[in-house]
Amino acid sequence: QVQLVESGGGLVQAGGSLRLSCTASKSIFTINAMGWYRQAPGKQREALATIISDGSTNYPNSVKGRFTISRDNAKNTVYLQMNSLKPEDTAVYYCNANFQYRIYWGQGTQVTVSS
Repeated sequence: QVQLVESGGGLVQAGGSLRLSCTASKSIFTINAMGWYRQAPGKQREALATIISDGSTNYPNSVKGRFTISRDNAKNTVYLQMNSLKPEDTAVYYCNANFQYRIYWGQGTQVTVSS
């Protein structure tokens, strides 16, 4: 099993930045892929960024250029740097991990962007 703990959410003004952190209970070298998702009220969960074990990353067009996923192997932590935030980015942000062909989720962290 893998436990994931997100942090870094909060209230920010439009145009601002936040960096979310996701710390895993295992070495992220052993995790096939990790990703960030978000879910706004009344909407489906949306994929934001993925980082594979080889370090390659993927983003949907909706956040490409604004959001960046990275990792610190020594800290077993994956980050999501979010810039130029908009009110429509308001959501609960979740981290997930693909470990031994099972998907694990963190508890989520709230991000609220005020206009």
